[in-house]
Amino acid sequence: MTAPLVTHLSSRDNPLLKELRKLSQDSTAYRKQGRVWLEGDHLCRAALARGRRPAMALFAESFWAEAQAEYAQAAIKTMVLPDVLFAELSGLESPARMGFVLDLPPQAEAGLTPGAAAVVLDRVQDAGNVGSILRSASAFGFTQVIALKGTAALWSAKVLRAGMGAHFGLRLVEGLGLPDLAPLGLPLLVTSSHGGSFLHRAELPWPCAWVMGHEGQGVSPALEAMAAQRIRIAQPGGEESLNVGAAAAICLHASASRQS
Repeated sequence: MTAPLVTHLSSRDNPLLKELRKLSQDSTAYRKQGRVWLEGDHLCRAALARGRRPAMALFAESFWAEAQAEYAQAAIKTMVLPDVLFAELSGLESPARMGFVLDLPPQAEAGLTPGAAAVVLDRVQDAGNVGSILRSASAFGFTQVIALKGTAALWSAKVLRAGMGAHFGLRLVEGLGLPDLAPLGLPLLVTSSHGGSFLHRAELPWPCAWVMGHEGQGVSPALEAMAAQRIRIAQPGGEESLNVGAAAAICLHASASRQS
C-alpha cells in the first residue's frame, strides 16, 4: 500500500486551520461548509466502523507517533500540527489530540425516506437530549431522525459527542416544516404528559414515527393535531413530566420490544 502523504502544519494563520476553527466552534458551520468535525478516538472509530472514510485526519504532534499504525491510511489527507494549534480546534476541556473531517452525508440534503420508521424532533433544543434520542433511535431500530425547524443542529459538535456514533447508522434530515412530513406516510405517535393512552396498554403500529417535543412546551398543537395517537407514560412516582431524552428511550424501546 502506498504510504500516505502527511502534511505538517505550523502556522495559526493557515487558511485550512481558520476554516476548521469555524467548523469546530460554530454549531451550524457544517451547513455552509458541507462537512463535519469529529473529535476523539471514539467518534472517529465509529465513523470508520460504518464505512465512512474521512476527507481529512488531523493529529496533534504528541499523538502522531502512536496513531500512525492504526490511522495512517484512514483518511484521504493526513495532517499533523503542534499540540497548541490542535487545542484551538478542540471543544473539549482536555483535547483528544485527533479528529476527522467528514463530508456531510448526501442524505442530509436528499429528504426523508417514506415508510421508514422515524423519530420526529419538534424544536428539541438541548444538544444532550438530541444526541441521546439519536442513540435510542439507532439502538431500537428507527432508521431516520427528522428534525423540524427550531431543533438543535443535528451535526453540531455537542450533538455529535452526545450521540456517541449513532449519527453514522441513521438517516438524518433537518430543517423541515410540518407540510414536509406528509410523504413519510406513517402514523405519528405524539407523547403527552397529561392525555392519551398509556404506553403499556396502547396498540403501537409498526412502522411508525414517534414525535418528541420541545423541553418546556412539548409538541406543538398543530403537530399534535396530525397525530394518529397520543401516548402518555405511566409515572406512579408522581413527577409532572419526564426529560424528553428519557421519554424517547422508553417509547422507542416499547415499539422495538413489541416487534421481537
